[in-house]
Amino acid sequence: MTEPIAGGSIIADAHNDLLLAVRHMRERGHPDPFGAEFLPQLRAGGVRLQVLPICTEEQFVGEGALRRAMVLLEEAYRLADEHAEDVLLVRTKSELDEALTSGKIALILALEGAEPIGSGLELIDTFYRSGVRMASLSWNRRTMMADGVGESDTGGRLTALGVSAIALMEERGMVVDVSHLSRAGFDHFADIAQKPFIASHSSCANLQPHPRNLQDDQLQVMKDKQALLCLNAFGPFLSDRPDVDSYLDHIEHAVAVLGSSQVGMGTDFLLDVAKIVDPILSGLLVPIDDLPWVDGLSRPADFASFVPRLTQRVGTNVATAVAGENLASFMRTALP
Repeated sequence: MTEPIAGGSIIADAHNDLLLAVRHMRERGHPDPFGAEFLPQLRAGGVRLQVLPICTEEQFVGEGALRRAMVLLEEAYRLADEHAEDVLLVRTKSELDEALTSGKIALILALEGAEPIGSGLELIDTFYRSGVRMASLSWNRRTMMADGVGESDTGGRLTALGVSAIALMEERGMVVDVSHLSRAGFDHFADIAQKPFIASHSSCANLQPHPRNLQDDQLQVMKDKQALLCLNAFGPFLSDRPDVDSYLDHIEHAVAVLGSSQVGMGTDFLLDVAKIVDPILSGLLVPIDDLPWVDGLSRPADFASFVPRLTQRVGTNVATAVAGENLASFMRTALP
């Protein structure tokens, strides 16, 4: 088993869309896409906790969303069975502790966008029973529950269904994720949230004014609500000319606003996923090679060289917290 890096600290990442890539490779006949492409990367980077989102691709929006989500859910269980010596699908505190103690990689399932849930609440329980422990109400698009940032012109808040969904998710113990939620939706949610929540892959608008980033007043709300901000490493969200220092800048800024115990990493490593899933990055009509990827922080293996730079920038204690302990602690508290 690979030992934790950086003086014993663990690496925990709140967002990696590798399930999509694994499924696409499986559909093309690859016998073990996770073992061939992603497990070696996670091990090389010292990742010990990885959140795996189930995201609805554009072609499955509508009636196909639920079926696609179940296919991806089954893909997660299949890769966990195939690599039981290395990974463990985590649904409880005890399973998380078991994974971290044994040296396995803890995998936590999340629902990115409520398209598979549809127009009722019943399937929230279905997904929870199936192991999903985190969920967002929207991706960039509109759902029955909320608007994403791509619908910001509407000024839409949460729908009545969205308000009821949040209450049920909090009651069941499913963490609410506000990444991708519209500003009006965020404000509405913050008014009614009763439990700590997460932004699983968002960065700081104060440093890069992108619609997917969060403003400082939103970060202050998160601080007051004991929420966790996990910073996105996608280049366009960091700087016009992003590099590793750009990501470190966002970490420093987030720590300054939220404190060192409420900041983590949700890297959203898209480079390898996009090469497999969509060479024009999900219909944005931007060739992959034209995007400003962060050299030295574009895949899980890069954590091995990133953590020493993080430690040099913010010190050992803060680096240990941000690199993994904060997310692990947050999930340990949230899990049943």
